[in-house]
Amino acid sequence: MRAFTYERAASAEDALAKAARMPNARFIAGGTNLLDLMKLEIETPAHLVDLNGLGLKAIEPTQDGGLRIGALVSNTQLAADDRVRRDYGVLSRALLAGASGQLRNKASTAGNLLQRTRCPYFYDTNQACNKRQPGSGCAAMGGYSKQLGVVGTSEACIATHPSDMAVAMRALDASVETMRPDGVRRVIPIADLHRLPGTTPHIETELARGELITAVTLPAPVGGTHIYQKVRDRASYAFALVSVAAIVQRDGSGRVAVGGVAPKPWRMDSADAQLPRGAKAVADALFAGARPTKENAFKLPLAERTIASVLAQARSRA
Repeated sequence: MRAFTYERAASAEDALAKAARMPNARFIAGGTNLLDLMKLEIETPAHLVDLNGLGLKAIEPTQDGGLRIGALVSNTQLAADDRVRRDYGVLSRALLAGASGQLRNKASTAGNLLQRTRCPYFYDTNQACNKRQPGSGCAAMGGYSKQLGVVGTSEACIATHPSDMAVAMRALDASVETMRPDGVRRVIPIADLHRLPGTTPHIETELARGELITAVTLPAPVGGTHIYQKVRDRASYAFALVSVAAIVQRDGSGRVAVGGVAPKPWRMDSADAQLPRGAKAVADALFAGARPTKENAFKLPLAERTIASVLAQARSRA
């Protein structure tokens, strides 16, 4: 790990000002991803701005009946909140399927959304990775790709986004509140937060340099049966091969988002419209244009079967 300087911020405005003064500064909250990347010298910030003194740890009702989740709410706190468990069950289940209890105690809501890929070639600094070093190539293309993406990828990158929480947030149509260094605030739909790789896989989100997430907002509950099902190589502390977040209404309509298959949580309006017709129709819409490798082509039938399992559970609970 390279040497760096560190200071604590007292407010969002203070954090933005402190980060703006240093050309290579990063925000840190739980640090469950950033510190690992710093130890491997994948991330090499010269300065860290600690956000833990900002507050931003409350879960509050909104005027339209939703919830506003502070950026520093821990994954444990969010999963255990009675309102989340009652009205946004898919989110609570997704959080509990992620990482370990120790990591959930530290990981923040904003940090979970911004965690970087677990592609093995991204983590190996001896390998070519356009996400880590733009223009160097993508060693995953001809390498070990079992865990990697089948849809939304490009010739430059086939990495997947690792977050379970983000998949549930996508099914819930969450929004992300941010503040820029100039004080401008904006709201970004979760659907637009993460970018597809295209020719610039190192640009992973729509956030500007130094922009700070302050909260995530959930709209009013939509009811229905909430299910999160995660398929992985082992029963705990493993990232998804395929995960499905679904909200299914009594008439068979609903929403479905998939993780483990793309550079961002994967949801298509055309697939939602196919829910009453069954898993195959949903999967066909979700994975139109898919480009799997020989090693991860199994994800396509696995995703269809996982969606079928989720829909069967929803029917049995209705």
